[in-house]
Amino acid sequence: MDNDRVTGKAKETEGELQQKWGEAKDKARDVWEDAKDELEDVGDEAEDRWDKDDQRDEALAEQRT
Repeated sequence: MDNDRVTGKAKETEGELQQKWGEAKDKARDVWEDAKDELEDVGDEAEDRWDKDDQRDEALAEQRT
């Protein structure tokens, strides 16, 4: 009887550990996706600034001619 209880407790603990591992992987994946999205936003903003600066430079060049 004690052996069955120990085996049951071991399986229960194994299931809990698998659950926690799955949750940790999901959290890590979510953090990674959030970081990628943030980096993409920063890149988009930099590209927009670059384009705006190019347009300003072109406008200044046209005014000088």
